[in-house]
Amino acid sequence: MTDITAPLPELPEWARGAVNLASPRLGTVAHAASDEFFAPRDRLIRDAPPVFRPGLYDEHGKWMDGWESRRRRDSGHDWCLIRLGGPAVIHGVDIDTSFFTGNYPPAAAIHAIWSEAEPAADAEWCEIVPPTALGPDAHHFLTAREAPGPVNWVRLDIFPDGGVARLRLYGRLVPDWGAAGGDVLELSALRHGGRVVAFNDAHYGDVWAILSEGRGRDMGDGWETRRRREPGHDWLIVALGAAGTVERIEIDTCHFRGNYPDRASVQAARVAPGPDSAVVAGAMFWPQILAEQKLQADHVHVFSGADITAAGPVTHVKLNIHPDGGISRFRVFGRRA
Repeated sequence: MTDITAPLPELPEWARGAVNLASPRLGTVAHAASDEFFAPRDRLIRDAPPVFRPGLYDEHGKWMDGWESRRRRDSGHDWCLIRLGGPAVIHGVDIDTSFFTGNYPPAAAIHAIWSEAEPAADAEWCEIVPPTALGPDAHHFLTAREAPGPVNWVRLDIFPDGGVARLRLYGRLVPDWGAAGGDVLELSALRHGGRVVAFNDAHYGDVWAILSEGRGRDMGDGWETRRRREPGHDWLIVALGAAGTVERIEIDTCHFRGNYPDRASVQAARVAPGPDSAVVAGAMFWPQILAEQKLQADHVHVFSGADITAAGPVTHVKLNIHPDGGISRFRVFGRRA
């Protein structure tokens, strides 16, 4: 039977443009769980949408794409402990019970804490999402209470047991710039607080992958637009983790061979704090810091020195691909202003 993939949800305003902190791309791991008899905890934070595989069973029962505990026959509740890839501020969460119909938890809560090591049993956790009723096969978007400061551990409590397909934690990373000094840094990286603000099309792949570590695993691990049948070009806007002067740009077309963009250019600007919608409206007028450059298939393109037009400290960059195609990674290096 063919896998059934859960449809992508319509994100609430507070989640748009925010980073999913519960992503392995950031180094986040599902550290421990009270029980994972039916489905392992690592599936809870997979980047891909959950799938349902009709008729597939394993030695424990029905195969489910998520984390699922056995039926409790005592008091108490189950939990999953997640270590974030770095200190972060959480704005809201999505507790996704896709495909869990008769086995979803009736309620859940989320706590968070900052700790250098695994929190001790008597640690003082901050409740960022109080106990909340859940429904079957649904996304539950919930705003989070503000913690006293950045956190790096999250605990999902489910009452009393059951299965959750995915947990998304939307917010922003808080990089430790103190250790960086004046070195050249990858200002666009997710781990340094970079984020995708907007794009005109992302028909294939995962747009957030372009700011990830390493090279792409396959064509699905990157940003790819549909085939353009009209004049114009495709684009994507990235907010840097900090304002900085750009010294090097890398555009990687790894795995994109018959569908890489013919050319690419980059614009940039220093933008005052405000809504992302205002950034998109003004981006077409930003100065160009990288003129149109011819691209190759499956290749890391590095531009520096005379390739880069000085624009002073900038906070946002706009990648233009001409006319369409796929990019595996996009990296902007510079010094913090």
